[in-house]
Amino acid sequence: MNAIRTPEEIDHPRRRLFGIAAATLAAAQLGSISGASAQGGDPETIASGSMKPRTSFASLKQIEAGLLNVGYAEDGPSDGPPVILLHGWPYDIYSYVDVAPLLADAGYRVIVPYLRGYGTTRFLSNATARNGQQAALAVDVVALLDALGIRKAVLAGYDWGARTANIIAALWPERCKAMVSVSGYLIGSPAANMAPLPPEAEFQWWYQFYFATERGRAGYTKNAADFAKLIWRLASPQWKFDDPTFARSATAFANPDHVDIVIHNYRWRLGLAEGESKYDELEKKLATFPTIGVPTITMEGDANGAPHPAPGAYARRFSGKYEHRLITGGIGHDLPQEAPQAFAQAVIDVERL
Repeated sequence: MNAIRTPEEIDHPRRRLFGIAAATLAAAQLGSISGASAQGGDPETIASGSMKPRTSFASLKQIEAGLLNVGYAEDGPSDGPPVILLHGWPYDIYSYVDVAPLLADAGYRVIVPYLRGYGTTRFLSNATARNGQQAALAVDVVALLDALGIRKAVLAGYDWGARTANIIAALWPERCKAMVSVSGYLIGSPAANMAPLPPEAEFQWWYQFYFATERGRAGYTKNAADFAKLIWRLASPQWKFDDPTFARSATAFANPDHVDIVIHNYRWRLGLAEGESKYDELEKKLATFPTIGVPTITMEGDANGAPHPAPGAYARRFSGKYEHRLITGGIGHDLPQEAPQAFAQAVIDVERL
């Protein structure tokens, strides 16, 4: 989940109330939102009725990209406009198992990669640092675009995935056609994270303090699946996921690099672990909280139990065409999996803002 904070994100409880109120209008309009097909044909809106959940992807593949051999799901026509769907922690590509076919049916080429430390993604060299800092994950996705021969794509994500999409949109806008970002603007820096929060807000970040200890590393190593299930319940308190749904994703945490990546990610955010020097220049740029100029739709679930900034705290970070959508109905942190139709609709709509 997201622990990086910008300076505007300190008064957490007050901002959440403000953000919910500010987003009500967008939520009211969601049911009548109309997009256009990926191929530029007749206007199209994804049906809001019942949808039979999927249990698998059309295709699972591997490709060497940068430092990694990346595992990814692919769906849709190979010559369709590409969209990259990025997952968060502690989740995996199955957050998009119902989103992918909706977008494929709309004509998109859908790519859903396992991030470093998840699923079938592996480092090519044992000597490579198991680094979870924000810039490293973004460079991974740029390398994946290169390996797949994709010049420019719509990027969409939540949690770690949203932050990664934010970074690419900010630093490599020529590679990002448009963006959908759950919980908005998530770029940050260890320096910004040094600012303390009110006690109630600090309580919500309990897991990052646990991971700062060797007891936390040992505990996560021993209980990664149980830990993830607890986070799922806390982050999405109204989502009644079943055991098979969780078990399908839990296999991704058996990756041999998973613990190292997760622990480094959270320790780096708190300034307790060093990043790699080759990413220093990128991190310096990110520490200025660069604005994002590509067309963007930000989204939030009305029952997100995870720490997250309010829309009013980050709206000014988006300098291009921009819209915020509040998704109602008890939707929590894993918005793509809990509300796949709304998420897919945002992907279709965003490049036509």
